[in-house]
Amino acid sequence: MSIPQSGGGPIERPEQLAEYLASGCKPKEDWRIGTEHEKFGYTKDTHAPLPYDGPRSIKAMLEGLRDRFGWSPILEGDNIIGLELNGANISLEPGGQLELSGAPLETIHQTCDEVNEHLREVRAVADDLGVGFIGLGAAPIWRHEDMPMMPKGRYRLMTDYMDRVGTLGKTMMYRTCTVQVNLDFASEADMVQKLRVALALQPVATALFANSPFIDGAPNGHKSWRSRVWRDLDADRTGTLPFVFEDGFGFEAWVDYALDVPMYFVYRDGKYIDALGQSFRDFLKGELPALPGEIPTLSDWADHLTTIFPEARIKKFIEMRGADGGPWRRLCALPALWVGLTYDQTALDAAWDLVKGWDAETREALRVAASVDALDAQVGTIKMHDLAREVLAIAEAGLKARARPGAGGLVPDETHFLSALKDSIETGHVPADELLAKYHGEWAGDLDRIYDEFSY
Repeated sequence: MSIPQSGGGPIERPEQLAEYLASGCKPKEDWRIGTEHEKFGYTKDTHAPLPYDGPRSIKAMLEGLRDRFGWSPILEGDNIIGLELNGANISLEPGGQLELSGAPLETIHQTCDEVNEHLREVRAVADDLGVGFIGLGAAPIWRHEDMPMMPKGRYRLMTDYMDRVGTLGKTMMYRTCTVQVNLDFASEADMVQKLRVALALQPVATALFANSPFIDGAPNGHKSWRSRVWRDLDADRTGTLPFVFEDGFGFEAWVDYALDVPMYFVYRDGKYIDALGQSFRDFLKGELPALPGEIPTLSDWADHLTTIFPEARIKKFIEMRGADGGPWRRLCALPALWVGLTYDQTALDAAWDLVKGWDAETREALRVAASVDALDAQVGTIKMHDLAREVLAIAEAGLKARARPGAGGLVPDETHFLSALKDSIETGHVPADELLAKYHGEWAGDLDRIYDEFSY
């Protein structure tokens, strides 16, 4: 989840809200790729989650990365809660999940180099501390009461609120991990087409990256339990957003939607002020109960936008949010999939042609089916395996058309980053299938073995 945002000064006109979003529009030559991924840390001897403080802890990890690799600390009060370096930052999820939010980079070659360097640094520090990190969509064994809470005011407020609006919000916060990619748009029309494709095809990403078949020490009946969690978190701020597919959708419509999402907080002077359930519309009128008489800043608006959690969302860019955290090689496959689909116009048009006839019920049914059955899902006549094969072919064509070379020109384009996904298409198996096969086979139900065999 996000660190405090820097958006700008006081909001004096309501038009500034949409203008803030529109300011993200960029010419194609300036489009970038920002990849984010989360991972669970644990002690190697006990497989327990890492506490914030202590000799083997999240704090020790952050300090080790700071001291050995030159990252600058981000503090909240006296606590180190993140790091930043060269446009990237490392932040903490509520239960101590360590997140890399990558710098905006030109090619997937560069973003994959960034991921690889980060994981090498993490492993170097972790090995010295006797801790490990693993990429999964959900914590397989830990119960909620096993999880620490990171010392971030935002998370204290959110934790208190979650049980009021759903049943699985705290599971999302403390026991799930994702990989996502952030992508640019050229104009309002380009944003609309990309967001529609993104929302319609998130179930394909959910299926291909499904990697959370266990919770509380046993199979949970879903190949992506993380995706299931998002369906019972908070209906006001999640979902597949049917209004995005209505005629006339654009930045203003997103503003109207975001204004109706209840607030969590306002950030002032290094502290999070409780605004749970309050209205940003009231804030604009200077009538927010948490800060009576104050009007919001664009930084407040930027913060509020980070508290909206649909399957894809816009800020000054589009975030693709449907994939489980997973193995090393799939961390580069996720940006490859979405860059291939959206950064070449022919590919984007082909992807839109694929989904434009679906209604809201079909899109939601695919979302549900992907979380349960991954590539084995079927909705009506749509077979997820066949759909994913077609989507992957479009993405591959898009990457070939981009023709961004790597390795000093020895690699002609970015298509090889799709290899892990092509393997899934050929076999019909996603990471969750491999985990379940081991659980029911050679592991004989011993989930502790997941840490030794699947850690970074």
